[in-house]
Amino acid sequence: EGPFYQMQRMPRYREVIQQMLAAGQAYYCHISPAELDAMREAQRARGEKPRYDGTWRPEPGKTLPPVPADVKPVVRFKNPTGGVVGWKDLVKGHIEFSNTELDDLIIARADGTPTYNFCVVVDDWDMGITQVIRGDDHVNNTPRQINILKALGATVPRYAHLSMILGDDGTKLSKRHGAVSVMQYDEDGYLPEAVINYLARLGWSHGDDEVFSVAQFCEWFDLDHITPSAAQFNTEKLKWLNNHYIKQTDNDKLAAMVRPRLEARGITVGDTPALAAVVGLYKERISTLNELADAAEVFYIDLHPDAALLDAQLSAEAIPALRELARRFASVTWETAAISAAIKEVIAAHGLKMPKLAMPLRVMLTGQTQTPSVDALVALFPREMVLQRIERNLAKKTA
Repeated sequence: EGPFYQMQRMPRYREVIQQMLAAGQAYYCHISPAELDAMREAQRARGEKPRYDGTWRPEPGKTLPPVPADVKPVVRFKNPTGGVVGWKDLVKGHIEFSNTELDDLIIARADGTPTYNFCVVVDDWDMGITQVIRGDDHVNNTPRQINILKALGATVPRYAHLSMILGDDGTKLSKRHGAVSVMQYDEDGYLPEAVINYLARLGWSHGDDEVFSVAQFCEWFDLDHITPSAAQFNTEKLKWLNNHYIKQTDNDKLAAMVRPRLEARGITVGDTPALAAVVGLYKERISTLNELADAAEVFYIDLHPDAALLDAQLSAEAIPALRELARRFASVTWETAAISAAIKEVIAAHGLKMPKLAMPLRVMLTGQTQTPSVDALVALFPREMVLQRIERNLAKKTA
């Protein structure tokens, strides 16, 4: 069945409200907004908790005020005035509230629209809900909902209230922490498996298992292992998990995820090198699909590295070594082992350390100083592109 929309169930909610009015479980309240505000201000001035005082609540022997002609009434639930309402929360244990702490809840506004706390009660009743699992920001709603369910003669579900998620700094997660919609994580390059795994692990555990599939989570999950304390969101942990899943993903599948991200940047992905080979080279060292796209784009654009960065890496003694390396690259067999041998021979011939040659070569090819192994990197580029980028950047240094 479903999905269900509350706006389509308005006739049902109004039907139940009328039943409660007829049974004396609810009543019309004609207090005006101005009177209610004044009542609450006076209560605050006396150091009391602001609340509706029951002026229009019908009781035996009580005389109600005259009905004002200019106030549209709301409908309030006639909450019990004595005793306690409690439940055994499946996460937090026993929770109870004194009914004296609860005023008479508005269940229909002045325009006749039913309120949230009332609608969800009728939904739970009609749909036979047996367990309600939700955030602990709803704990204060629960006693009101239980009292309404009991008034209706409905079976009360079991409740489990999950602690809220905190940000990296230990305060409630909010937009200032970068809290976003689930779809934003997709746009930011997180795999669904990683997001599900991470969110599942927030506030729940299965021994020491950190990484598990959706199928395993469905098999293992129970409420007994949810911690009642708040969970703290750790962006670095999410990135670690995402890297794990990226490393486990087939290169062709990864390429299919990265390609539209490159195309969205206006980059045409050619056949050489194959995008699957590029992501295969980089996937061990990145955290998101967007980072993978950042790394891959240098293979498909006309790259001009930052001049200051190249200057910082390119020493005078490396220039003749790079010229010789370009000559060797023009004829060497274009595979990793032969390229590696050529680089080592040039380094030895010029008396250089590997970084003196490898660092400026990385910058010329990718614009970055951090890349995978330089021989594997070079082998992935088309030979002509490598020669062009070396020669063009050396020409700038001698121009």
